[in-house]
Amino acid sequence: MSFSIYGNNVAEKTLLYIANYGEGHINGIAKTFEIAPSQVEKQVNRLEEAGILVSTTRGNARMFTINPRLGYKVELAALLEKQLNLLSKEELQKFYRKRMRPRRKGKKL
Repeated sequence: MSFSIYGNNVAEKTLLYIANYGEGHINGIAKTFEIAPSQVEKQVNRLEEAGILVSTTRGNARMFTINPRLGYKVELAALLEKQLNLLSKEELQKFYRKRMRPRRKGKKL
């Protein structure tokens, strides 16, 4: 998109990533989009302060999800889903169809 209703491109990509995968952490989002982790951190902190995201600690990583108590969570999820559906197939494959489950032990690549 040439403009972002979320404030900027990094915030938009962060929200799309979390909407697609259900959760995300700063380094995972940064590596996916080849963005500096400090930029992603700034945006997730801003979105968390606004109440849009919530974080939980899992090991050493802070995992971010969309706030389940957000009053307009359903509408935001629908908007993000619609935006994901409008992306090109190449962009979807590159950024939003990454394998998340581990492979079976001994299975060949």
